[in-house]
Amino acid sequence: MTEPGEARYTNALRQDYEAFQRGDSARLPAIRASLTGIMDVNMKAIVSKQEKTRKTADKALLYIALVSGLCFLVGIVFVYNFPGYIANPIRELTEGIRQIADRKYEQRLHFSSGDEFGELAEAFNSMARKLDEYEHSNLARILFEKQRAEAVIGSLKDAAIGLDNKNIILFANAEALQLLNLPESALVGKDANEAARRNDLLRYLIHEKNPAPIKIVTEGKENFFLRESADIVHNREIIGHIITLRNITAFKEQDLAKTHFIATISHELKTPLAATDLSLKLLDDERTGPLSGDQRELVDSIREDNRRMIRMVSELLDFSKVESGNIALQVQAVPPADILRYALETVARQASGKEVDIHTEIPAAAAPVLADAEKSAWVLVNLLTNAIRYSPPQSAVELTVTDEGKMWLFGVRDQGKGIDASFREKIFERFFRVPEADGGKGTGLGLAIAREFIEAQGGQIGVESEPGKGSYFWFRLPKA
Repeated sequence: MTEPGEARYTNALRQDYEAFQRGDSARLPAIRASLTGIMDVNMKAIVSKQEKTRKTADKALLYIALVSGLCFLVGIVFVYNFPGYIANPIRELTEGIRQIADRKYEQRLHFSSGDEFGELAEAFNSMARKLDEYEHSNLARILFEKQRAEAVIGSLKDAAIGLDNKNIILFANAEALQLLNLPESALVGKDANEAARRNDLLRYLIHEKNPAPIKIVTEGKENFFLRESADIVHNREIIGHIITLRNITAFKEQDLAKTHFIATISHELKTPLAATDLSLKLLDDERTGPLSGDQRELVDSIREDNRRMIRMVSELLDFSKVESGNIALQVQAVPPADILRYALETVARQASGKEVDIHTEIPAAAAPVLADAEKSAWVLVNLLTNAIRYSPPQSAVELTVTDEGKMWLFGVRDQGKGIDASFREKIFERFFRVPEADGGKGTGLGLAIAREFIEAQGGQIGVESEPGKGSYFWFRLPKA
């Protein structure tokens, strides 16, 4: 404490801060006032020192002029004996004063003599050192860095909340304050858990780790945000973390529009396809006239393409229902044998045409399964259809139901080519098909929809396969 009045502000600051640490939050304005007072004292000291420096420089120039005049007179006498003894120090001193006047406070004088010039150089260096300390004071640097950090945080378009490793809220930008509907004073410097007690959204952001999008109504409009968090690391140590909310409303609206478009187009296509299928059945009727061999081949080809189109459209409709979250489930106790019987009746014609035998294995007097019979049978039909499609002719497909205690395991094993390990994790993704598959073209939606149906009933689905050893698709459903 080097300046008049600085001790008074410092003592007041210490007292207010200690009271603030004991929980007296009313001392915060006094703390800010004391800090402002300390800054004002130091800033006035800087101005005062600069004014004194200027006056000193003016006096120094005057003294130099007087000394120069005297030296000129004395120099006439000692011109041959002491030419540089007087001139060189004066030249360095003059240059040093000019540097200080230009705010170059790192300037120093180095006189080795112990006379008056040495004392003047020491005083000059002390003055320059003090000015340099004030110019590069820690207080000014801290204030500048704080303002710059606040400007960067405030310019973020996404809502951002920062917490330290003690769960104290360090900052919240304008977007976050708007979404939380809280003033900055209610968050910054507060314990996050304490502040979250009065705000549901803040409580969700702090405690919930679910990556699903969050729906927030702002200004009467539904907006969707994605929660993201990142640790703040300094010297390989986590000193806090940042929570951000990224606005994905535009992407959500585009996704919804895509789903509605698929549903509309699929629905509009299904009617003419059904009419075409009916017309093909009428052509098969002898009452409409006999068909030649070539005509019948064309009709069979059209019928096969038409059925494939109907299947694709049905899958697209199911896909749109899954994406929109409108899966209507009728979960009830169903005997596993009923699900197997429906699936076998559905694929019987396809299996017979490919000369593929289906071997079934189910425990006698099996306990009911808690599931939607129609959706579960659809999944089993999809797995059997794929198994028949990719199995070689005159081979066998095994359909098994295994008791696993609280769950029933439904399995379909074929003797096809199998699936490479690099594709096994992707086959349940939408629109993915194994490259170079020889089972015909499809939408790549069947397994994706099957996974949605099974998981919606509280079950799991998966695959075990190796190239050249066939594939084993399975799904589990809980017992009733």
